[in-house]
Amino acid sequence: MVMQETSLKAAAMNARTIGSGSETMVLAHGFGADQSVWDKILPYLTQHYQVVVFDWTFSGAVKDPNLFDPLKYTSYDAFANDLIALMDELDLKSSVFVGHSMSGMIGCIASIKRPELFKRLILVGASPRYINIDDYEGGFEDAAVDNILSTIESDYENWTSGFASLVVDNKDPLSVETFAKCLKRMNPEFAVPLAKTVFRCDQRDILEKVTTPCTIIQTTNDVVVPDSVAYYMQEKIKGKSTVEIVRTDGHFPQLTAHLEFLDVLGGVLGFEI
Repeated sequence: MVMQETSLKAAAMNARTIGSGSETMVLAHGFGADQSVWDKILPYLTQHYQVVVFDWTFSGAVKDPNLFDPLKYTSYDAFANDLIALMDELDLKSSVFVGHSMSGMIGCIASIKRPELFKRLILVGASPRYINIDDYEGGFEDAAVDNILSTIESDYENWTSGFASLVVDNKDPLSVETFAKCLKRMNPEFAVPLAKTVFRCDQRDILEKVTTPCTIIQTTNDVVVPDSVAYYMQEKIKGKSTVEIVRTDGHFPQLTAHLEFLDVLGGVLGFEI
């Protein structure tokens, strides 16, 4: 196995390239997390791919707090530009991109801007919109999102523990603790503006512009993203897309059902664990 340390933007975002495969896979974590959420599956993926892991600038694992500007990151577009810049710096082309939660939509936007960078998008628990509207079921009422934002602002420390227990299968306390630690490391001053960017996003219109082949991975019971969202995305995405179900509760199959998650990836990409 080969591990390469990188520079410039890649270094600022703690990017690492691990593995010795001929193809590249990029793993992008979601809201409040960091690259540690991929630790269970990395040893398997690096047998088949050169795997790039990194931390978004809001992550508590990033050393320079000045890298995250809440005014800049009011939409996923700025994150997509960071992703493109990172992939350009690492000279990546035609990569498999695995985006968890908010990173799924970030990958979609980046693929529209620079389709040659992406061979396939793996969208894990992704959603173009979290708030219900008309005949679209996003999973949350407007008032519920207001309550989440208010609680983050007024009592961040307690909110982190409750939110981790809610979104990670609480039958797996170690995985709950993994995500809770990530949340607690994040700067509370970043949490509210970032949560507004995520929970109030509406990226439904971009789906029809996505031409890269997509695999949408959904758990059987995700409190953040109802399964109707996965099938909505499949219907709207212009490129060939499929929905794959991982039989676990919660929003983090890479933590709570990592072997089944790997089985799904292997089935889609053509490798065995």
